[in-house]
Amino acid sequence: MEQLSAGKKLDRAFEKLGEKKALSFELDLDTDVASLKALDAESDPAPGEEMPDEAAKMMSGATITFTVQSKKPIDESGQKDFVGMAVKISSPDGDLVEYRVIGDWVYIRVDADTLGKTTGTPVPTADDLPPEAGALKDALKGKWVKFSVKEMEKSTAEGREAHGGSAHDRSLDARTQKKLVQSLREVVAREVRFKTAGGKDGTEHVTATAPFRTLITGLFREIRPLAKDLPPGMELPTDKDLKDAPDTKVTADFTLRNGELSEVDVDLAALARNAKVRKLGLTVRMSEGTRPTAPAGATKLDLKDLMGGFFGGPAMNDAEFGDSDLAGQDFPQDEF
Repeated sequence: MEQLSAGKKLDRAFEKLGEKKALSFELDLDTDVASLKALDAESDPAPGEEMPDEAAKMMSGATITFTVQSKKPIDESGQKDFVGMAVKISSPDGDLVEYRVIGDWVYIRVDADTLGKTTGTPVPTADDLPPEAGALKDALKGKWVKFSVKEMEKSTAEGREAHGGSAHDRSLDARTQKKLVQSLREVVAREVRFKTAGGKDGTEHVTATAPFRTLITGLFREIRPLAKDLPPGMELPTDKDLKDAPDTKVTADFTLRNGELSEVDVDLAALARNAKVRKLGLTVRMSEGTRPTAPAGATKLDLKDLMGGFFGGPAMNDAEFGDSDLAGQDFPQDEF
């Protein structure tokens, strides 16, 4: 009886999320630098490709916030119903990347210098760019830039036509989405064990436990029959690909406040074969979303000018190539 009750409570909590017109998710990786470095070492990186300490520090304290606003309940919304969307990646040192879609415009702001330091990849400064880089200079200075959604869609459509296929071919239709959700629900009902525990002030915890390999193998078995309806390029792993995945039991703790889902905590440390990985979890917090707004003073980024002027340009002739820094370098012939 408890199994049925807990599962229904969780189902209802997710349904309530779909009934909202605005919603925010905050993802927080609950880990530390030592655990991330141990995970990286377990993957046996090539010499010089090890995770930089700065990157491990940034990831251990990073949060990702996603906000969406629609004219209709989210469950009933189509692409045209969404009036605003925002994504922000933050670190202990501040916001790294912020991305908003408001109406017909996309707005982006990036802390390129901090990103370069944390990833160990040098990023050019605005002064390093040619004049035709335009708004890209502002982007490297950490200022807001914007570009047209319609312009981006036109460029994307032209690329699809050049390679065959259309936007419809590469998106999930509503019927396929419903079949997929129903299939996944059946696997969860079959493989996951639920349990409830009461709390204070209308708070309740629902824990869901399942063996990891058994669960993901079952999930992909349900998805494969729908593969023909999935966007091209989505390659699904086979049972053979998943056979080495740990079958350790993983537990997710769902926090419900007055029947509404407010937080999910998943402990992933048990999946790591390395005993040095002592702290590895994922926390997702849900809250009422506030409508994303267009930032003031954003510089327009012309995609055609950017691709044609900055990345394009006339090719070098033989004399210019001979005088360039590229001359005399050995390039593997089989790469061309």
